[in-house]
Amino acid sequence: MMPKLIKLLFGASILSLVVFSSQINAEEKYTANECFEKFSRGTLKFNQGIDRALFKPVAKGYRALPLPLRKGTSNFLDNLRSLLSLSNNILQGDMQGAYNTAGRFAINTTVGILGVFDPAAKMGFEKESREDFGQTLGVWGADSGCYFVLPILGPTTTRDAIGLVGNVFIDPVYQLTHNTETDVVVGNDNLQEHNYYYYRGTDAVDFRSKNIESIDSLEKNSIDFYASVKSLYLQNRAQKISNSPVSQKDQDDSDWEEIDNQ
Repeated sequence: MMPKLIKLLFGASILSLVVFSSQINAEEKYTANECFEKFSRGTLKFNQGIDRALFKPVAKGYRALPLPLRKGTSNFLDNLRSLLSLSNNILQGDMQGAYNTAGRFAINTTVGILGVFDPAAKMGFEKESREDFGQTLGVWGADSGCYFVLPILGPTTTRDAIGLVGNVFIDPVYQLTHNTETDVVVGNDNLQEHNYYYYRGTDAVDFRSKNIESIDSLEKNSIDFYASVKSLYLQNRAQKISNSPVSQKDQDDSDWEEIDNQ
């Protein structure tokens, strides 16, 4: 009963968001209202403290690993994450993107040994920006809503927060590791729920290790770190939704992407 209620409420929230956003002009869809600034500034400081005490040291330790091991781990994580991108490619009506994502996954999972290597890139299937349900809502016309900062997860908007929940419903990896019927068929030794969170946690560490210097520089050189993070986040999300060349090629795919959202 409860899962059905959650799905119903989730569906209603998406419908309301899209209908309301249909009355907003295109430029406004790439901005966000500042609704909880005091809370968000406090949360950002809290996140910085957690980052200095936990995430950054772990990321530095991870970076100390041999480069081939880190590269293989990053490729493996990207390959798993591509299944969520594929779901969103289809929902966005991006059949070319879906073809490329599916091709990369098939080739890298087989020839690339479960995605550890990336032979697909040499075969014409280039790596593209990650897609998530928040971007899909944006493509459908949903407004950003309010900007705010979540504990641990970082910057987001009303639309992207709903997208975080939506990712759960359409992420094949989540469904595979949380489906009890699947456990019965394949055996739950390899597909227990905690393995999903190991995967997401490792992805977060991989993300942080790639951005140690860039985040340090931003903290050091920003007059208002909160405003800088907000500006970069909203610009990055707008570029991803519009599939602009900047987000596709000039930026690292992990830049300012929510640790969860990936």
